[in-house]
Amino acid sequence: MKPIKIEILAELLQMDELTAEDRLLVEQAKQATANSYARYSHFYVGAALRLQDGRIVMGANQENAAFPSGLCAERTAIFSAQAQWPDQPVVALAIAARNEQGFVATPVPPCGACRQVMLEVEDRYKQPIRILLYGTEGVYRIASVKDLLPFTFVDENMR
Repeated sequence: MKPIKIEILAELLQMDELTAEDRLLVEQAKQATANSYARYSHFYVGAALRLQDGRIVMGANQENAAFPSGLCAERTAIFSAQAQWPDQPVVALAIAARNEQGFVATPVPPCGACRQVMLEVEDRYKQPIRILLYGTEGVYRIASVKDLLPFTFVDENMR
């Protein structure tokens, strides 16, 4: 047996350390939490992504009594962007979450299904998506979805 060590790089920044462009994206993700339909979990997630042309698309989690018929904020934003502007790569994605007490302290990462969708978008355009995960204690900045999902499964794996 030979162990394999996999490391990722994530940066912890304060809001004032982000570029103005990234601060705006995080603020849009925070605002998107107001559009969540989280009647069951009371966990409100917002996402905002920037397309290569600078356009920002927001998404919010949508729950349903018939689990798992709902959809996460990240995928609502991505699917909306891809349906309307399929020629535009996603260059950055911010995610914010809050509960009934307010925004969470520690940034919340995307679920496995969202990571896979995000990975497919990276692979489709052959371009990394910068991830910004907001928490009141700081923002995690991650250079690529591959850092969140190091063992990737994309189209080329099936050839």
